[in-house]
Amino acid sequence: MKPLVLGLVLSLAATAATAEVAVPEKAAACAACHGEGGAKPMAPTYPVLAGQYANYLEHSLHEYQDGRRKNAVMAAQAAALSKQEIKALARYFATQPGPLYTPTLVGTTN
Repeated sequence: MKPLVLGLVLSLAATAATAEVAVPEKAAACAACHGEGGAKPMAPTYPVLAGQYANYLEHSLHEYQDGRRKNAVMAAQAAALSKQEIKALARYFATQPGPLYTPTLVGTTN
């Protein structure tokens, strides 16, 4: 019985993690450099966003906003984003399929 319950819990967690997230309006600007869905950057020095952890993406955008991360293009893009828009972008890109290996952490909150 315990293996069955554990299997159901893991299945539900995986389904919730891959639930479809609406495309934020501001994601179009990201696609110009990071590719559609954040999966295929236009240059090898641009990071893949697709499949990255949402909290990492959110943290990074806040650091571009307050100057702790230095990149003129990203600072300008992040400056125009509200906290809600940052959260929406981070959740969206975290759910996109991409080449990154980011294991799912069961029991965490976003």
